[in-house]
Parts: sequence; C-alpha cells; structure tokens
Amino acid sequence: MERLICVAIGYCFGLLQTGYLYGRAHGIDIRDHGSGNAGTTNALRTLGKKAGLITFLGDSLKCVFAVLLIWAIFHNTREDIMPLLKLYTGAGVILGHNYPFYLKFRGGKGIAATAGMLLSFDWWIVGFGFVTFLAAFLCTSYVSLGSLLVYAGFLVELVILGQMGHFAVEQPILYEMYIIAALLTIQAFYKHRENIARLIKGTENKTELFKKK
Repeated sequence: MERLICVAIGYCFGLLQTGYLYGRAHGIDIRDHGSGNAGTTNALRTLGKKAGLITFLGDSLKCVFAVLLIWAIFHNTREDIMPLLKLYTGAGVILGHNYPFYLKFRGGKGIAATAGMLLSFDWWIVGFGFVTFLAAFLCTSYVSLGSLLVYAGFLVELVILGQMGHFAVEQPILYEMYIIAALLTIQAFYKHRENIARLIKGTENKTELFKKK
C-alpha cells in the first residue's frame, strides 16, 4: 500500500508542468515549438535562458517536495524501507511529468524531475550524476547525451552502493530498488530514442548556453 501511495502522490506532483505553464503565461504552448516537449531543454531553446532555468528548478523541486512529503508521512513507520519509497515517489513524479493526463499525456522527458529525485535520494549519486552530466555537456554540448549518461550511471552506482550496504536495507528491498531504477532507465532511453538516432547520425541539436541568440 505504501508503494501505491508514493507513486500516486508523486504522479500528482509531476502534473505541475513548469515549462507548459510558463509558456502559457507568455502566450504559447511550447509543445507546439522546437522538439514538442514541455521540458527544460525545449523551454530554453524556445523561450530563452530564464525560461529554461525556471523550468528546470520547477520540475526538479516538485520531485524534492514530493519526496519530503513522503518522508513526513512514513518516516516514523517505514524508515526501514525509506530509500525504496523515495524511488517509488520519484518514479511517480517522472511518470506524471512525462505523461500528464490533462495534456493528453504529452509532457517532458523527465530529466529535470530525475535530477530532483537524485537530489532528494542520495548525495553520492547526485554528485556523480552532476559531474557526469557536466562533463558530457561541456565536451559535446549535447544535453541528451549527458542525460542518458546520468541515467546509466545512476543505475550502475545504485547497484554498487546497494551491494556495499550503503542504503541499510534488506537484499529483497535492494532488488526491488534495482528493478525500479532499471525501468526508469529504460523509459528514459525510450523517451530519447529520436535523440539517440540523431546522435548516431551526428545530427543531434547542440545547446550553446553561452552563445547569443
């Protein structure tokens, strides 16, 4: 039951589409422009750096707040599986962000929401993810490549830390965590399938943060 509650609460938080709402406040639906997504990268390319920053913060923080709410609800009763509950909550937020029912299931790709999940989940993992993304992005200017490497690194590091006893949960709970992380990684690669095809062809769009429009 706790797992379903976490996913449901996460999904509700995920429905807060920062990029979509920001675009509407400026008279457009950003899903009708650029890549057609409601996430940070499309907000940045469509409406500029301020829009990109606001979208990233909003989509990240909604996951942080969802996890904080779950912690407030369950920390006295299910502290023994709190890492697992955080993952379920994060998964719910990502699903709500990627597939918002009131926008005909057309949202973003969940990367900013994932950043919020990592931030509220474990400092070791978020630190590794930040360095991985920054290195890939600065070297290539490909947001998609950095995002995919973060997910791959997240799965690998989760398994390594889990087997080292970092999360202090029983092995069956660890296996459940690995499955959730693997499913999130698979859906991230699926959402980025067109980006992957363009990366292979060498036609992926680059994002130049310091280049004037």
